Amino acid sequence: MNSYDKADTLMGAALAPLDWTRSAGLVIVFSLFIAAFAQFTIPIGPVPITGQSFAVLLTGALLGSRLGAAAVIAYLIEGAVGLPFFSGGGGGILRFFGPTGGYLIAFPAAAYVVGAFAEHGWDKNYWSAVTAMGIGSLIILLVGGAWFSVITTTPPDIAFQTAVWPFLPGDLIKIALAAAVLPTGWALLKRKASGS
Repeated sequence: MNSYDKADTLMGAALAPLDWTRSAGLVIVFSLFIAAFAQFTIPIGPVPITGQSFAVLLTGALLGSRLGAAAVIAYLIEGAVGLPFFSGGGGGILRFFGPTGGYLIAFPAAAYVVGAFAEHGWDKNYWSAVTAMGIGSLIILLVGGAWFSVITTTPPDIAFQTAVWPFLPGDLIKIALAAAVLPTGWALLKRKASGS
């Protein structure tokens, strides 16, 4: 058994040992990663399709529960203070009180949950990675949809049709792509370790 078999997460294995400096660097880098993916926006109504959820789920899986949630929280703070990091280059605290605020609020919990699954080996197999990311995606969609319903005083069934249903096909694609990265990354690390 090598160090890759004992590591909790893919980034933990690739950058071992993860000291305080490396951990802080990963939090900052991944907060910027999420900000970059937030700029991939397709307006379809009051809630746009973005790349944020893809980046949030992948961040949790790659960094684990604590560092993944920390990176997402750092991203939210960066956007809240006015950096143009939210979807479509937006920023500011008011984003948390609008129709998309629930998605933002759900991001740290989703990253934490996906990261916890990854720490228990769910990221080493494609289908378990898909399951973990599907659970994370559901957290984002359900909290986002509930928040949308409350903020816009829309009945829950209409809120579901507006703020959840249109995102399911895209989320399935995002989950499939993000989940494919994980077992592939582990395989590459093991190949590198066996070749050295």
